[in-house]
Amino acid sequence: MSAGALARKLNVPRTRIERLAAEQTPVTTDTALRLAKYFRTTPDFWLNLQSSYDLNSQAPALQEELDAIEEIDHAA
Repeated sequence: MSAGALARKLNVPRTRIERLAAEQTPVTTDTALRLAKYFRTTPDFWLNLQSSYDLNSQAPALQEELDAIEEIDHAA
C-alpha cells in the first residue's frame, strides 16, 4: 500500500505517512489512534513502537552521561 493510499484511509495528509515511514516524524497519539483503528490493533502498540525506537536511538548518544550517574544504594 502506498503512503497516499494509507493516508486516504486514515484521513491524514500523505506527507504525514511519508515522514513517518522515513523516520522524520514520530508516531503521535492522533496517528496511533488512526493506525490502531485501521489495522485493528491498539494505540498502545504504535506508541510502544515509537517509545522503543526513541530509547534505542537516544541511548548510545547518552551512554557516557548515563555511565557517570551513580545508582541508588538500597542498603543505606
